[in-house]
Amino acid sequence: MSRKPRSGRTPPEVAQSGAAALGGPAEGSPPAPRKPPVGTGTPAQVTSAPAEPDQAPMVRAEPPASMPAAAEPEAARIALAVASGAPPPAPQQPSQAPTPSPEPAPGAEPPRPAAESAAPKPPPAAAPSPAPEAGFRLPDPALVGRTMADVAERGQRIVHEFLRRQGGADGPPNPDPLNIGSAFLEMTTRLMANPARMMQAQIGFWQDYLTLWQNTARRMLGGQAEPVIAERRGDKRFKDDAWRENEVFDFIKQSYLLYSRYFTNVVHGAEGLAPKTAQKVDFYTRQFVDAMSPTNFWLTNPEVLRKTAETGGENLLKGLSNLLSDLERGKGKLRIHMTDESKFTIGENIAVTPGKVVYRNALMELIQYSPTTETVLKRPLLILPPWINKFYILDLRPKNSFVRWAVSQGHTVFICSWVNPDESLAEMGFEDYMRLGPYAALDAIEKATGERQVNAIGYCLGGTLLASTLAHMARRGDDRVASATFFTTMLDFEEAGELGVFIDEEQLQAIEAKMSQRGYLEGSEMADTFNMLRANDLIWSFVVQNYLLGQEPFPFDLLFWNGDSTRMPAKMHSFYLRRMYQQNDLVKPGGITLDGEALDLRDIKVPSYFLATREDHIAPWKSSYRATGIFSGPVRFVLAASGHIAGVVNPPDSGKYSHWVSTGDFPAEPAEWFEHATEFAGSWWPDWQRWITAQDRSTVPAREPGAGALPALEDAPGSYVKVMAGD
Repeated sequence: MSRKPRSGRTPPEVAQSGAAALGGPAEGSPPAPRKPPVGTGTPAQVTSAPAEPDQAPMVRAEPPASMPAAAEPEAARIALAVASGAPPPAPQQPSQAPTPSPEPAPGAEPPRPAAESAAPKPPPAAAPSPAPEAGFRLPDPALVGRTMADVAERGQRIVHEFLRRQGGADGPPNPDPLNIGSAFLEMTTRLMANPARMMQAQIGFWQDYLTLWQNTARRMLGGQAEPVIAERRGDKRFKDDAWRENEVFDFIKQSYLLYSRYFTNVVHGAEGLAPKTAQKVDFYTRQFVDAMSPTNFWLTNPEVLRKTAETGGENLLKGLSNLLSDLERGKGKLRIHMTDESKFTIGENIAVTPGKVVYRNALMELIQYSPTTETVLKRPLLILPPWINKFYILDLRPKNSFVRWAVSQGHTVFICSWVNPDESLAEMGFEDYMRLGPYAALDAIEKATGERQVNAIGYCLGGTLLASTLAHMARRGDDRVASATFFTTMLDFEEAGELGVFIDEEQLQAIEAKMSQRGYLEGSEMADTFNMLRANDLIWSFVVQNYLLGQEPFPFDLLFWNGDSTRMPAKMHSFYLRRMYQQNDLVKPGGITLDGEALDLRDIKVPSYFLATREDHIAPWKSSYRATGIFSGPVRFVLAASGHIAGVVNPPDSGKYSHWVSTGDFPAEPAEWFEHATEFAGSWWPDWQRWITAQDRSTVPAREPGAGALPALEDAPGSYVKVMAGD
C-alpha cells in the first residue's frame, strides 16, 4: 500500500514573497524548513539520499493484481531521478526467452553441473540489494479515479458558468483588449529597419550559449566553471539548491536567463518608439519572460519533481483540485487563492482598534476611535484612505496599526470607510466622493468634537482626493483643514509608472464598455492589474505552490487585505482614468472643475507633509516628488525605504527600513534632492509626529466616540468594510 502524503500548506516564504511585492513581510511566520541537499556530482557519483528518520522508506506502489503495471515514460523517470539526486534508472530491456543449450557432440565429455563449474552464491542476506529508483511511486488508482471524476463534474459547471456570463456581453469579445498588438507591430517594424542590430544581438546570444554548453560539459566531467549569467539579487524563483548544484538544472536556469536577457535587449534596441509604446512593449515582454520561467513548469522545476516523486504525483492531483477551486471562485475566471481567508474575520482578528461609527452616508462610514490617553491634541485627525482597497491597511493588527499608534500619540482619529459600490451607485462621480467624503466628514467631526479645524491625511487615491478638496476649499475660502499629509500620492501623472501601460484610448474604451454593462468595474479586475506589476511574486509563486506543489495557502493578513478589493463606480472611475492618468488635468491650473470651481493646486497654502517610498511601483516616488513644486505653502518631503505598503506601514518598534529627509530647498530634479538628503534609520512615523505636533500643541481632555452631538451607530470597523467584492 502506498504511503499517504502529508497535507501541504504554502510555505511562509511564499507568503513573504507575495508580501514583499506589496511591500511587507509575513508577520510571525515560522522559519522555512531546510530542504535536503541535492546531489551535485556526475551521474556516476550521485547517490540517492536516505529516508528521513520520521518517514518510512519510499517503496514503489504496486497496482492491483487485476491491473497491469503501467510503464513510466523514460523521460519522466530520468527527470525525477535527477531532481531527487539519484542516478537515472537504467532503461528496462525487453525480456527474452532462454536460449536452449546445444546438444554435446558425439564422444565429447558432457557439461559439468553448474554447481561444479561456478563458485557458490552468497546467502540472500549477503547479496547486494538493487538500487532504489529514486523513491518513485505510482499514484493511488482509486485517488486518480475520484479526482478525475471530480474534475469532470466541476469542469462542466465552470464552463457552463463562463458561457452564461459571456452570453450577457454585448457583441463579440475584443481579441486584443490590452491593445498589445499594435505596439508590438510598431516595435517589429522598427527592428526590421536595422537588421544589423538584430544580427549583433543574436551573435552575442549564441556566443554566450556556446560558452554555457562548454561550461556545463566541464562540470559534468567533474571540473569547475563560473556561471555565464546569474539571476538578479533577490530573485526567489531559483532558491532551491538544485538550481546551482545540479548541472542539468543549472543549465536550464542559465538558458532561461540568457533568453530573457536576449529578448529584453532586443526590445530595448528598437529605436524611434514613442515613450508610451516603448513602455508597453517592455512591460508585456517582461510578462512573457516571467511566464516562461522554468520554475513555472513541473518537468523543469526540481522542487516540483522531488515532490512528485515523494507523493506519486498526488501533489499534481491536489494542485488540479486547487486550480478548479480558484476557477469556481472566479466563476470561470482564474482567481488565485493567495492566503487562507478562513483564518481572518474583519473586526475580530483584523481591524480591531476600538471605536464607533458616528456618521454614515451613501459613500462612506466615519469611524471615531476610542482614546487611550487622558488628554488629546486639540485638532482631530481625519484619514482619507483610497477606495480601491479597504481602509484597514492602516489597522491590520495591533502591532502594525498606524491608527492604533496615532491614537496612542494623542490624536482623536477619524477615518473614512468607503462603501463597496454596486450598480445603484454607477453615477457617483469624483465630485460626489469629494462632497460625501471629506466635506461630509469635516461637518460630522465638528458636530462630534466641536472643533472646526482638523489635520488631514490622504493615502494614495485618497491623497489625490484630499488635494482636489483643498484646491476647491481654497476657492471658497474654507480653512477647516489646518495641515495636510499625503502618503504615496500622485498629483502630477506625467510619470505615472507602469500603471500607465493600461491607460490608452483603446483600453479606456474597453473598460468603459465593460463598466456600462454593470455600472462598476469589478474589484478583481483592479486586483489583477496590480498583481501584474509584480507577477513573479503575486502570480507565479502561487501558481507553483498551489497548482504544482499542491499546497494550501498560508494565512497572512497583508495578502488577505490585498485580495479584499472593492468595486469602482463607472462614472468616477472613468473620470479618474481619463482626467488624471490620461490627460493629467489635475496639475494644470483650471484643468478640472468640481462642483462649480476650477481647481488650481497652486492655491493650496496649508502646511503639507509628503511621504513617498523608494520602491513604490504604484505611485513612483519621483512622481510624488513633483508636488513639492506645486503647492504655495510650506512643504516637507520624506522618502521612506521599501514599497507602497511596507514603506508606509512601518511602526517604530519594527526597527526596519530607513527614511531620507532634506531640510533645504527642493531642486527641480528628484535625483538631486536625494543626493543631498540625509538617511535616518527606522520608521518615519516619529518624524511625522514631531511635524504634526509642531503645527499646534494645544491639548484637550480625551473625547469618547458618541459622547458629542453625534451618537454612536455601531462598533468599529462598521458595516461597509465587511461587504466583499463578490457579495
